[in-house]
Amino acid sequence: MNKSYLTALLLLISVCIPPAFACTTFLMSGKSTADGKPLLFKNRDTDEMQNSLAFFTDGKYNYIGLVDGRADWSTMVWGGYNETGFAIMNSAAYTNNIGDTSRFMDQEGVLMKLALQNCRSLEDFEELLRSLPKPLGVDANFGVIDAYGGAAFYETGNYTFRKVDANDPAVAPEGLIVRTNHSMNDHMKEGFGFCRYNTAVAALGKALQENNMSPQFLFENLSRNLYHSLTGTDLRASLPEKRDTPEFKFFIDYIPRVSTASAILIIGASDSKKVKEAMMWTILGFPLTSVALPVWIAAGEKLPAAVTMDTGFRSPICTAALKFKEECFPITYDRGYNYINLSAVINRENTGYLQLLQPVESTIFKRAAMLAGEMSDGLKTEKDIPVFYAWLDQYLAEKYMELFNYNLFNN
Repeated sequence: MNKSYLTALLLLISVCIPPAFACTTFLMSGKSTADGKPLLFKNRDTDEMQNSLAFFTDGKYNYIGLVDGRADWSTMVWGGYNETGFAIMNSAAYTNNIGDTSRFMDQEGVLMKLALQNCRSLEDFEELLRSLPKPLGVDANFGVIDAYGGAAFYETGNYTFRKVDANDPAVAPEGLIVRTNHSMNDHMKEGFGFCRYNTAVAALGKALQENNMSPQFLFENLSRNLYHSLTGTDLRASLPEKRDTPEFKFFIDYIPRVSTASAILIIGASDSKKVKEAMMWTILGFPLTSVALPVWIAAGEKLPAAVTMDTGFRSPICTAALKFKEECFPITYDRGYNYINLSAVINRENTGYLQLLQPVESTIFKRAAMLAGEMSDGLKTEKDIPVFYAWLDQYLAEKYMELFNYNLFNN
């Protein structure tokens, strides 16, 4: 083969294949939210589709983390929060190690686990970054919040980091910062995710305008956003007529992607005396075929069975979402993963997975909000959370059987 042709072909392939780790993230300072609670959000893209939640007691502080469904799952965490109200997540940056030839890499999950084990504040995290041996093996934007009013991104490479403070009005007038797969440095255009960045900024602008930063609104307008900021395409604008008539759409550079495996939204504590109120919402599996579920560290080690990993490294709710996802991406040859069968997701009959699951999720949001409010008012305590978990698992089992003839806890 002609050498120049081979070079051009390899270049074309490198351009056409998007990075596997292409998360969309944001954080918001509690000083800017209506209830004083900071927010930390991550829409996770990865090549590890099986995701679960795990409760860890192996550090200075107990913590809940998002983990991969693999044998070494306990060595890395991809977002979570600990009992002090400290929370962390990341997005790959691709722009923090330009010119660096270090071969040590892919340590982001290890570093986040260390942070959750040992940190209670942004200052603790900064000291961790300074004290760890170099190179760190990372190229990431780490989003961090704590129970002391801290909220910041850390654009971090192997040897250095830059703090982007959400409490600095010159940087974040609304207390809000968005990151996809580039840091805001001199090499920004060598990164990725600019379409998703613009879509997220617009969606969050709408949330601010409507004064609605609720978990339900954020998941709907981020993890399930079907608008493309570059082309102006809105997949919700013209719905397929019927569920059983496939209608394919090109599906690249939307916030939800074929590689999206989960999403988390951590609602932090308004201050260090209220850390028990901190909680975490999680969508496990493809967001268009799954539901958001809540967990609280205050409830102790036992999490809902739906999000807990089994002996095969799978969680029931993620397994179901991935099974349903197959109908959304049925073409398994010739880059068929670039085309979504929109009919399976949304249609005019209201029988798409997203439409069928929305009422289920709405009920969960209402029941969780009621419990959180009662705990805040002192009418209930963290001892009532396991009762909620039991109801949640039973409710999900019943609805998945009713809607899909699917046995959630035996698949």
